[in-house]
Amino acid sequence: MRSHYCGDLNERHLDQEVTLCGWVHRRRDHGGVIFLDLRDRNGIAQVVVDPDTEAAFATADRARNEYVLRIQGLVRRRPEGTVNDNMPTGAIEVLAKDVEVLNTAETPPFQLDEYGRVGEEVRLKYRYVDLRRPEMADRLRLRSRITHQLRNYLEEQGFLDIETPILTRATPEGARDYLVPSRVHDGHFFALPQSPQLFKQLLMVSGFDRYYQIAKCFRDEDLRADRQPEFTQIDLEASFVDEEDIMGVAEGMIRRIFKEVKDVDLGTFPRMQFSEAMDRFGSDKPDLRIPLELVDMGDLMSQVDFKVFSGPAADPKGRVAALKVPGGAEISRKQIDEYTKFVGIYGAKGLAWIKVNDRSAGLEGLQSPIVKFMENVIEQVLDRVDAQNGDIIFFGADQAKVVNEALGALRCKLGEDLNLYTQEWAPLWVVDFPMFEEDGEGRLSALHHPFTAPSCSAEALEADPAPQLSRAYDMVLNGTELGGGSIRIHHQEMQQAVFRVLGIEAEEQQEKFGFLLDALKFGAPPHGGLAFGLDRLIMLMTGAKSIRDVIAFPKTQSASCVLTDAPGEVSTQQLKDLHIRLRQKPQAES
Repeated sequence: MRSHYCGDLNERHLDQEVTLCGWVHRRRDHGGVIFLDLRDRNGIAQVVVDPDTEAAFATADRARNEYVLRIQGLVRRRPEGTVNDNMPTGAIEVLAKDVEVLNTAETPPFQLDEYGRVGEEVRLKYRYVDLRRPEMADRLRLRSRITHQLRNYLEEQGFLDIETPILTRATPEGARDYLVPSRVHDGHFFALPQSPQLFKQLLMVSGFDRYYQIAKCFRDEDLRADRQPEFTQIDLEASFVDEEDIMGVAEGMIRRIFKEVKDVDLGTFPRMQFSEAMDRFGSDKPDLRIPLELVDMGDLMSQVDFKVFSGPAADPKGRVAALKVPGGAEISRKQIDEYTKFVGIYGAKGLAWIKVNDRSAGLEGLQSPIVKFMENVIEQVLDRVDAQNGDIIFFGADQAKVVNEALGALRCKLGEDLNLYTQEWAPLWVVDFPMFEEDGEGRLSALHHPFTAPSCSAEALEADPAPQLSRAYDMVLNGTELGGGSIRIHHQEMQQAVFRVLGIEAEEQQEKFGFLLDALKFGAPPHGGLAFGLDRLIMLMTGAKSIRDVIAFPKTQSASCVLTDAPGEVSTQQLKDLHIRLRQKPQAES
């Protein structure tokens, strides 16, 4: 029905007859001549309908926004003074000879150029209208270009595209599973995969030594701007590799995508140990665009008679750290109060601060409610952060986890609020993660997942598990974790040792992971891999605020689909077929 896409027309098509199909983006009547902006997925073309073509003019006259039209006409240059440099098609227009209405449209729930005044719930309910917006179309086209590029790259590197099951069994991977009841196995359930982790390891045992997949994954967890209950993962795994091999392939892939899609050279990715990242930035995904760093003050604060500081300084699990903001003395008291509320989200009980107004004036040149408690160490504190006139210093004092999370988040917020970014893109690898993390009751859990290889022997792991490091690595870009991976365990004895450290004894090991433990006995090769969050990557590349803006049909913050009204109720017969009986809802008291 069409010869060209609207957005593809340019001066190369001058004097050509074209047929366009699309939606009326805007209609304007100027002195008897009708102008139609016709839109399709590739862009917008201006169509001119002259009253001399009576039938076409009459049809265009009754067309309204979002009508679906088919237009035949001649491409011509726009008159002098009417060229629109803001449009790729702005140098040309189409003089219509025939206009056909393929379908009418009711008034849409929101105008496509006024979506900013419409709530997200409305946009998602009428997502098929929202996706017509050029901004949304651009993002989905970019998504397609990115997946095309990464497929090409990985296949050039010898990776095979292999699908893994969607219906599997529940395994502990850090989040709740979505369960699927079985009709033919009474009382038993499948689970939707949180990742293809175990199946891709089994593919390595099978001899398919380079695997990749653009995989759908599912996690029943609380949602944030960069989380969805179902999301897309760029998944890869390879055999006979070490960390450098996998990181090299993954880095090359991301560099290729940025160069081909955005013409950006990311350069080489620096490496940073997990411990260094936490010490300097309070985060295992530091945003290196922001030139602010945390500075330890524990040794100095242990000397002050101020329990808010001296207590955490004396606690082996505590931390006292400072964050200097050059020129930050201009931050108002009201804004400091806002930052105090902000760090409270992360468990901080408060936010101490010192403004350096005139360092040469000694204590009189400092403005702060806490200086009187630290007179004996104040000069050392100022020297350690290299404080200058006009700076502000923020302090965190608590358990190390609270201080890191609070000051790490504050650092990023200050970077955004004060526009402290020193570059557009800042990638890095974070390496040498701990094997385990400890909860408040002293129990250990896998920091990544229990199939990650430790950097030590099985004997050393079981003898003293808490301080051991893993062979894991995360790729970080602008403070966002793009992807994470590790070298995997390929010896049965090591896998069993990790399970024991996690409190998973032999019977439970066999029940939940017997198939994996069996596979490791039959010649499992050394292997490792990595998984990228495709939605998160595209969110970063497009500058979108949420991954919902780069997914065609996302869920809301409450994990529901307002477009299809899912999840929904099912019939009594369906529940009976699945051997499920619902509990009666308690009656409301009258």
